[in-house]
Formats: sequence, structure tokens, C-alpha cells
Amino acid sequence: MALLNIRRPNLRFSRSRNLRGIAYFLAEKRWLLIAFIIGGILFALPTPEGLTVEGKNVMIMALVAVILFITEPVPLPAVALMIIIGEVLILKKESSEVAQSLMGDSVLFIMGSLMLAVAIVKQKLDTRIAYMIVQMTGTGIFGICMGVTFVCGMLASIIGEHTVAAMMLPVAIMLITLTSDNPKEVKGLAAVLLFSISYGCAIGGIGTPSGGARNAIMIGYWKDFFFDPTNPETRQYLVNYIGWMKYAFPVFLLQVPFVTMILFFTFKPERKNLKRAVAKLRKRIDEQGKMGSGDWMAITLFTITLIAWVTLSDKYGLGTIAIMGATAFLVLGLVRWDDLNSGVNWGVVWLYAATISLGVQMQNSGAAEWISNSFLAVLGPMHMDHGLPLSAATAILTTLVTNTMSAGAAVAVLGPITLRTAQLAGEDPLILGYVTAIASSFAYFTAAAHPAFLIVYASGYLKAKDFFKIGWRMAIMSMAILLVVSAVYWPLLAK
Repeated sequence: MALLNIRRPNLRFSRSRNLRGIAYFLAEKRWLLIAFIIGGILFALPTPEGLTVEGKNVMIMALVAVILFITEPVPLPAVALMIIIGEVLILKKESSEVAQSLMGDSVLFIMGSLMLAVAIVKQKLDTRIAYMIVQMTGTGIFGICMGVTFVCGMLASIIGEHTVAAMMLPVAIMLITLTSDNPKEVKGLAAVLLFSISYGCAIGGIGTPSGGARNAIMIGYWKDFFFDPTNPETRQYLVNYIGWMKYAFPVFLLQVPFVTMILFFTFKPERKNLKRAVAKLRKRIDEQGKMGSGDWMAITLFTITLIAWVTLSDKYGLGTIAIMGATAFLVLGLVRWDDLNSGVNWGVVWLYAATISLGVQMQNSGAAEWISNSFLAVLGPMHMDHGLPLSAATAILTTLVTNTMSAGAAVAVLGPITLRTAQLAGEDPLILGYVTAIASSFAYFTAAAHPAFLIVYASGYLKAKDFFKIGWRMAIMSMAILLVVSAVYWPLLAK
């Protein structure tokens, strides 16, 4: 009896602990359960008129994925794997067909770009970049901020924003700390310098195909949906590196001075000149000595890769060239595989691959066309179903969506819809495609909206509310410039 009396409390404790564990799991994964319940209910409902069963299933999968992207009850790469499983089990696709849709040139490009970014960061050129900016702009804080925005944008248009933000954050912190050891004395200065980095990265990422996954994804959609090798008239949809820059790079350049003006209007920097900080920076450069052969070799190799993107992407594809560049860094010993393996977020590669595959299924199943018709039906009574009003509506929709998920995922989901909308409205799919891709960079409202924002927020100098305080102003400015360029400059390129 004594033994029984001892065991009973232990049994009750074990049951209580198990119940608490189950309750904790349900609370932790509640959005996963909610997403699956919503998906199950929608699967049980009748298929809407004009939509195929497969199209309905694709839309439900996309909705569930969006809910999981926003709430993150599971790691985002797990959502990518769920999409792959869903395409086989729900859409009844052959596993080999799904596998082929996962590894297009755009995914190779994303993977290769991430590998190149890791290789560049290993060279630790941040201090020299800081001094180069100061030599270019002078010691005035307004000029330095504009220079930081411009340089960050130029770099982000080539190697991706998260890499540039990681490289440039020490630069800004160096200038801040060399000015004052007390963060409270330089709060405004810190804000304008750090936001110069984050917005430079955000607006610069649109400039070239290598600036972000969203750009490569849109280029892939144009090629997959509209390019026909037997029809010369469709060659315009085979967009190359220079072709993208002609449309998008001016949008970046026009935003640079406005970013600095809005920053100075919103945050008042305590210093107008950084002469003392620059003098200390020059001393550090002298202590580092001259650049070594490895530094010059890395710069040369990346320059060759960039030239190959510009001149050979039509023949070999952006992705193959990116992989070739990363391989060259490995072969020459400028980076180790362990560095790439630990530095590249392979989950991001899977995430983009799965969302692109889902976007292709939306196009093939007719779901994109059905959503596009519904979208135009809403815009029609407001006379926004053509021309500049349609571009504005597309930009607004993309901005709202991209503030809830990554820019690449937003373009992967919205791209087939906006491109089909352009076809149905009699508009150029290239124009609405560029609007979608560029507007996907307007995720300005939270610290988590951009990888670059998260990196500068981690410095501790900024508050979460600062991002919305400046973000809505930047979003209005960026959208206005995009629409003006699309109405005035882009039609000239089409002639």
C-alpha cells in the first residue's frame, strides 16, 4: 500500500506535466492549427464558378502558406517543404515534375548570389569603404549620409542587401562612436546614419537582377510565361542584366537624395560635421596597411563575375554564372566550403524554390487568371483597370503584401497574378512586372520588413517605432517616383 501511495502522486504529477506540455504546444502552434483549419474548411467548400478544382487547391495552398509566412509558427523552410509535399499529395503532381520546377535558373542565381556574398564579406573591407565614402562626400553629415545611401544602394544592387548591411553597420557604428561615447548625445546622428544604410540597401536592391531574389524571380516568370523560342516577337520577355537596369536603376538613383532629405526632416542629427571622427578613421586605415593580394584577387574575381552577368547572361543564364563565380572563389582558396556552408542560409534557397514552384502552379492551373479577373472586376468601377491607375493599384497591393512577408515570396505569389492581369487588361506584362518587383522593396513599416532593417535594428541605437515613423514617408516617396518613372520614362524605352 505504501508503494501504491507513493506512485499515485507521481502519476498525477506526470499527467499534469503532460497536459501542460500539450497546452504549451497548442499555444505555440496555434497559428499552424488555425491555418490548417482554414485550409480544410476551404477545401470542403464548392469550387467557385470559372475556377478549376486544381486552381482552387493551389489558391488554398497559397493562402495557408501566406498565413504561415506572416505568423511563423514553424520555421519558414518548413513551410517550403510543406508546399513541396502539397504539390505532390494535393495537386497530384509527379514528384519528378515538382523537383524540376524547384531548380530553375532563378533559384541557381539566388543560391550562387548568397555564396558570393559570403565570399565578399570574408575580405573585411568595411573600414576602407567607410573612408572611401568620406573622401567622396567630405565630412559634412548630410553629404556622408547621402554617400552612405548611394554606396549601400550600389553594393546592394550587386550582392544583396543583407550582405551590404552586415558590411556597412560597423562603418556607421564606427563613425557614431568616434563622434561620442554616449548614445543619448548622438541619437539623431545615429538614426540618420543607420537608416541611410537600411534604406540604401532597400532601394538599391531593385537596381539590377543580382540585387535581390525578387528580381530573378520576375525575370524567370517572364521567360517561362511569355518567351517562345520559335517566335522572335517574344524575345523582349527574355530580359537580361542590362535590360533590367535600363528600367529599374533610374528608380533607385532618383530616390537617393529624397531618402536623405526625408531622414533629416524626420530625425535631427546633433552634429553637422564629423571632422574628428574622420581623422580617427584615417588613423585606423593607416594602421591596417595596404590591401593584400587576396583582397585584390577577390575584387578582380567578383568584377569578372559581374561582367559575365552583363555580357553572357543571355547565353548561360544568371544562375550558372553566379555558381561559376562562387566555384572560382572556392578553387582559388579565397573562401572555404565550411564558410559557405555555415554562412549561406540554405533554408532561404528552399523557401524561394518552393514559392516559385507554387507560383508556376498558379499560372498553369488557371488560378492566376481567375484572381486577375476578380481583381480587374473590383478596379473597373473605379476606372483603375488600365494604364497608370492599374500600375498604382498593383504597386499598392504589392506594398501591402510585401510588408507581411519577404519580397521574394511576395513576388513569387503575386507575379503570376499581376502578369496575367496585364494580359487581360491589354497592358504590357513587362511594365506591370517591373512595378510588382520594384514595389516589393517598399516594405518599410517594421524592423522585420527587410533583412537590412533587422541588422541595423540589432545595433541597439534604434527603436521599433522609429521604423514606422520614417517608413510611411518613405513609402509615399518611393511609390510616387515609381509611378512617375513608369508613366514618363518607361514608355520611351519601348519605342
